Amino acid sequence: MNTIHVKLFATLRHLRPELGIGESFPVELPPGATLGDLILQLELPEREVKIVFVNGIVRDQEYVLADGDELGIFPPIGGG
Repeated sequence: MNTIHVKLFATLRHLRPELGIGESFPVELPPGATLGDLILQLELPEREVKIVFVNGIVRDQEYVLADGDELGIFPPIGGG
């Protein structure tokens, strides 16, 4: 299994209210899992996921994740 470290930002933070601002949480995924697989596993509403950074680089949902990746997931902000 790969451990991915996830941070939720802005209005997505309500999905993990036990976390403080800027705190990440680990997610276990099998090798070969994509960013889209992670979003499904976390049960994030697709319309609420606008931008995802993997290790500081914007990636699409087909991106294959690797052990130790750090993600920041952002919702649409300001009507975007």
